[in-house]
Amino acid sequence: MIITVLSGKGGTGKTTVATNLALSLANTQLLDADVEEPNSAIFINAEFSDRSEAVIKTNPVIEQSKCIACRQCVEFCQYNALALLGKQLLVFPEICHSCGGCIMVCPTAALTEGEREIGRIRADQSNRNPEFWQGELNIGEETAVPVIVQLKQHRAEDKTVIIDAQPGSSCPTIAAALDSDFCLLVTEPTPFGLNDLKMAVEMVKELGIPAGIIINRSEEEYDYLIAEYAQSEGLALLLKIPFDREIAFLYSKGIPFTENQPEWRAKFRQLYANIEGVVQNAADNRN
Repeated sequence: MIITVLSGKGGTGKTTVATNLALSLANTQLLDADVEEPNSAIFINAEFSDRSEAVIKTNPVIEQSKCIACRQCVEFCQYNALALLGKQLLVFPEICHSCGGCIMVCPTAALTEGEREIGRIRADQSNRNPEFWQGELNIGEETAVPVIVQLKQHRAEDKTVIIDAQPGSSCPTIAAALDSDFCLLVTEPTPFGLNDLKMAVEMVKELGIPAGIIINRSEEEYDYLIAEYAQSEGLALLLKIPFDREIAFLYSKGIPFTENQPEWRAKFRQLYANIEGVVQNAADNRN
């Protein structure tokens, strides 16, 4: 299966869940698609070589001598990546979405297609389980989606793939979740956690992907906030990770808590079995 780990907001424990799940299962692949701030590598002690794969994005290049200031390209671009100041045409490559439409509508061929690097893909060279890849968006870039799409091209067909997605419900998160078999939604039992969880649930509903919920930093007196919402939405509450000082301490040291608390490996393996059940039930309902 391909399991994408999501959260409506940052800091809920998404990477904690993704890394500990990947380390608890056999024959797994972990992809860190939180490309603006990848940090899963810290918890699995990834060993990167100097070799990496460039992520290339196309954008228009202007030949000013051919430009007649007709504004057709400016009016065509829905992302405001082109601007005309007097007779000077400007391109803002960071917000260009590489559709190529401006080149097509230019009547004088003043625009041609250029390339630039916006990020890198790196792989762990240690040959340990899980197999690990991460995407990195260059500083100052606006569009993370091309990095995520290229990262996902390295998905293994013979492994359980776990994707650590970007928090939120914007385009990069959707790009990570697309084509997944299951979305694992990590939240915390607070009003803020519930509010952002609702947005993530609406997103996976639109994508038509089966989903379940994990409560991180669980406390019994507050868990009802999430439990009642999960029941109302017909979503399985798959696991609770307690608000535990030792887990927090291990996290601060970059240590997966399954290493020091091995009983949690069995719980994560049971989590995977429960996910299989949810996916199977969803498939049966579709048929």
